[in-house]
Amino acid sequence: MTPPGAPGAGPSDFLSEERTLLAWIRTGLALMGFGFVVARFGLFLRELSLIPAVAATPDRVLSAPLGTALVLLGVGVQLAAIVRHVQRVRALRLGRPSWEAPSRLGIGVAALLALTGVVMAVHLLHQSSVAPAGNASPAHQLP
Repeated sequence: MTPPGAPGAGPSDFLSEERTLLAWIRTGLALMGFGFVVARFGLFLRELSLIPAVAATPDRVLSAPLGTALVLLGVGVQLAAIVRHVQRVRALRLGRPSWEAPSRLGIGVAALLALTGVVMAVHLLHQSSVAPAGNASPAHQLP
């Protein structure tokens, strides 16, 4: 075993790993917060559709499941960041370079967020093409 403080593993390397862990924590928290907003947006649309003068279609399909999925993705990012941090610090202590491989965690999160964005875009396009039924006030109806 290579003793702690092996060549190439200085304090700046360990502090860099700490900053990376904190960045992943912020990312996970942001995902959880965004998921909460998405889930509650469906509730907002449902309440808005009850106002007779507003032509809004309540989202009964996607907001809650997608918001919950984003919150769970944020939790998964937190857990994966912990595992990644422990592995990277262990590799630094053993003198193994661990920076040569691309970040699987970053690539995975980016791919899941891209997929989520596509699902949201398709849903928004579908919602905008569906005319609200029964919500329009007499001022919005054509003779």
